[in-house]
Amino acid sequence: MVCYGCMNIQPKLDPHGEVPLYRQLFEYIAQQIRTGQLARGERIPATRELAGLLGLNRTTISAAYEMLEHEGLISGQVGRGSFVTGARPAPAAGIDWNALLEHPDAPVSAPPGPAGETISFALSRPSRDLFPLDEFRASCEAVLARRDLADILQLGSPAGYEPLRRYLLEEARRGGVAAPGDDLLITNGCQQALDLIGRVLLRPGDTVAVEDPIYPGLKNLLGGMGAQLCGIPAATAGMDPVWLERALDRDRPRFIVVTSNFQNPAGVTVPLPARHALLDAARRAGVPVIENDAYGELRYSGEPLPAIKQLDESGGTVLLRSFSKVSFPGLRVGWALGPKPLIDRLRQAKLAADLHTDQLSQAVLLEFAESGRLEAHRAHVLRAGAERLAATLEGCRDYLPAGTRWTHPEGGMNVWVRLPEPLDAGDLLARAQREGVSYLPGRYFAVSRTEPGALRLSFAGLTPDQIRNGLAILGKVTNAEQAARSAEPSPAMV
Repeated sequence: MVCYGCMNIQPKLDPHGEVPLYRQLFEYIAQQIRTGQLARGERIPATRELAGLLGLNRTTISAAYEMLEHEGLISGQVGRGSFVTGARPAPAAGIDWNALLEHPDAPVSAPPGPAGETISFALSRPSRDLFPLDEFRASCEAVLARRDLADILQLGSPAGYEPLRRYLLEEARRGGVAAPGDDLLITNGCQQALDLIGRVLLRPGDTVAVEDPIYPGLKNLLGGMGAQLCGIPAATAGMDPVWLERALDRDRPRFIVVTSNFQNPAGVTVPLPARHALLDAARRAGVPVIENDAYGELRYSGEPLPAIKQLDESGGTVLLRSFSKVSFPGLRVGWALGPKPLIDRLRQAKLAADLHTDQLSQAVLLEFAESGRLEAHRAHVLRAGAERLAATLEGCRDYLPAGTRWTHPEGGMNVWVRLPEPLDAGDLLARAQREGVSYLPGRYFAVSRTEPGALRLSFAGLTPDQIRNGLAILGKVTNAEQAARSAEPSPAMV
């Protein structure tokens, strides 16, 4: 039992239950507030104190507190702590939308950045300053001057703008990625492709093998479909083959989702031997592989590896790619390449979801590609990305505390950092934000293995100077915390 003033917290938490501990703690405290056992205005323990008293990780406490604050049940005040604000009043009549929308596996939302934030490593997206606006305008003008413009502005096929679909399929065949029985579907980015695959292949309660850590968009998508996620350690060199073999045998996943190049958040690329091992294991288990290659075009150094799909002779892999990372993410154009029977089903699911295709944006992107402007822009993006990645790796080396480890990607947009123990990236975030720097702690990407000291640095949207300045500030914050921890007296032995 925890006593804090007149307040008692005595949760019965099941560490082996299906509901995450942070969710169990949230539900317990929320119930205490809604029933009046915790009074309005009452101060609740700090995360560090409650973690120590309950024997939990501070990350778990922080996640529960974030949900309580999101629900309007508590309010955090800088320098004072968190206070009970009371339950939301029940509606006088009509629909209780909060009850209808409540989901037992609601994801932990990303922390908001402070109003004065100047340097954000939190967003994994290209720099708007690199967009070739004049070249894009020229592509738009060329499309708007076409004689078939009225047809382009008409309702389009759910499979995508046919000239672009043919262009992408021919490119895949020339690159040796498309098999004879393959087809291609244009989607609203890779996220819609993943959504459609889930709609077609998943049933509630099915297991999906995914990387751990993984980007929250996929975790939230699959969790919202009722899938059980089986996290395979992947923060060093892609999915660990031994863990994957065990998961395939034990959990019987419906399919595997793997990011082959420059994974988000870790930035790692699956080595060639691991690609073969993954395919062999999936083939023996009869499990499809969904290869998400959204970042593959952003290679700044080293030799490109063949796509997992290109290595797959059994026809069990679906390849997802996108224009979003290398051109204009706001146009939302991606595609899925895979066996024709699956692509046919995906097209039917897309028809049910949005009926038709935005042909204008796809026609503009095709003009941008066929005119040579896309390749020129890509070369510019690669030069800028290489400079930004170099600045990130140098900043990690020059400023972060001794004992810090980080990945060394050859491309992409992200670097995964592990601060030395006992530093907690989640606890340090508020202090870093007050100094004008933000990032995402590792818990937002965790499936089943939370690393308290982990964080993601997304560097693509920042200039090299911003990156160096941001890491200097982050280094000051983390080094100060490490020094303070070292100065703390050790517990006496009695």
